[in-house]
Amino acid sequence: MPRVTRDGVSIHYERERGDGRGEGAPVVFLQGLGLGRWQWRWQREALAGAGEYDLIAPDTRGTDRSDAGLPPLVGRLPRRLRSPLLRSRLSYSVGGLATDLEAVLEDAGVRDAHLVGLDLGGMVTQRYALEYSRAASLTLIGTSHGGVDAMAMDEDVLSELLASADSPRETARERLRTLFSERFTNRNPHLLDRLVEWQLAQAPSNPALESQLGAMTGFDVGDRLEGIRLPTLVIHGSEDRIVPVENGRLFEAKLSNVQYLEIDGGSHGCFLEQAERVNDVLESFLAEVSATATA
Repeated sequence: MPRVTRDGVSIHYERERGDGRGEGAPVVFLQGLGLGRWQWRWQREALAGAGEYDLIAPDTRGTDRSDAGLPPLVGRLPRRLRSPLLRSRLSYSVGGLATDLEAVLEDAGVRDAHLVGLDLGGMVTQRYALEYSRAASLTLIGTSHGGVDAMAMDEDVLSELLASADSPRETARERLRTLFSERFTNRNPHLLDRLVEWQLAQAPSNPALESQLGAMTGFDVGDRLEGIRLPTLVIHGSEDRIVPVENGRLFEAKLSNVQYLEIDGGSHGCFLEQAERVNDVLESFLAEVSATATA
C-alpha cells in the first residue's frame, strides 16, 4: 500500500485506477472527523463504475494505517488531563493536514485533483486550495469556513461524538448515531451494524480523535474565502447536527464560483442516507468541471 512520510509521520493512502476512458483529474476523498475511509464507499463505487477518474483516499493523520504523530506521553494521560491539551495547543492543525495532503499528491504524481471533503476534510480542502496549486475543484460536504459568523457545534452534540460506552463496539455505535437521522438508524439496523464494524477497524484512537477535533474547532479561513475561486460544490443537510446548515449557506453567499445543494431533511451523513442524490450531483459537477478544463 502506498505511503509517504511527512514530518516524520507515515501517511497511508489508497489509489484506485480508472479504466482510462476519461481524462479527468483524480478525485481525492478526505475523511470527516474521526471517520475511516469507509465513509466514502458509496461515492467511490459510483465513480469507479464510471471509470473516468483515478480515486485517491488518504487516511487522515491518526486514522487507520496513518501514524498519529502525537507526543507519546500525552496519549497515556487520563482523559481529563489529555483531552484539553490535544484539543488546544497540542492538537493537529488544518494547515498541517493540508501539508499532509500535498505530500500524498506529490508522492502519487498528481498535478491536478478534484478534492471532496466532509467536515474536517472539507476544511482541509479549503486550506489546501488557498495554499497549494494542485486543486482543480472543491466539493464541501457538511463543513464550515470557521469564521466569526460561522455557527459552532452544539455542546451536547460534541459530547455525543466523544462519548464512551461499556465496550468499543457500543462506543462506535453511539458516536455513529450522531451522524445520521434517528429514522435512518432505526430503519437500517443491519447497515448500522456493518458501519460499526468498519469504524472499529479504521477509527482513530481517542487521543487522535481529540487532536482532530482541536484542528476542526480551531479552523478559520473566514477572511480568506475570496481567495477561493475554484469551481466549488457545497452540499449540506438541512438537519445536520454536527455542522449546522447555516455554515453551508454562508458558502453560497460568499464564494464566487459555487453550486449549492441543501438536502431537505438531510443529516450530516447525507453522503450515505441520500447517497444516490449526492452521487448524481457530484458526478454531474465533476463532468462539468472536467469538460470546461478540456474545452
